[in-house]
Amino acid sequence: MKKVLFNVLVLCLFITCKSPPKPLPPQIKEEPVIIVKEPLFEIVSIVILQAELINTRFETVLRIDNPNEFPVELSRIKYELYGNGLFWADGTEKEILQIPAKSIQDIKFNFSMNFINMNRKLLDDIIATRNVRYIFKGEADIKGNYAKLPVSTMKFNCSGFSEVKQKA
Repeated sequence: MKKVLFNVLVLCLFITCKSPPKPLPPQIKEEPVIIVKEPLFEIVSIVILQAELINTRFETVLRIDNPNEFPVELSRIKYELYGNGLFWADGTEKEILQIPAKSIQDIKFNFSMNFINMNRKLLDDIIATRNVRYIFKGEADIKGNYAKLPVSTMKFNCSGFSEVKQKA
């Protein structure tokens, strides 16, 4: 009987003196993988603002398509614009533009062109407001609307035909 009582006592002692459980390892939070798709660029129109014999001012409407599931910020765009295979203009725009998720946004920018060293046919096409084959290339600084996404510089090179029209 003493043996049984001793065993019960030892068992009770073990039960009451049980060490605390080991803490569980901290949960490792996996950051979601965010894939940033490059926005698409397209010239919508080239509008003559003021035509003179030597210099002409233009307004170009650039369409930017954001295919991402989140908004992106276009903070800088450096471009070269060619019309009918000839250099027209280059420049840098630094206006910050927010483009909502899965949407298309148009921006306007102005440039001037000097016709002194241009092909006469190009001047005739612009005066006659014919469609012009363009090449629009350069680079843009894009940032996703998340703190952990760095600013990335993407290169673009698009071409097509654009209507040349007089400002209404």
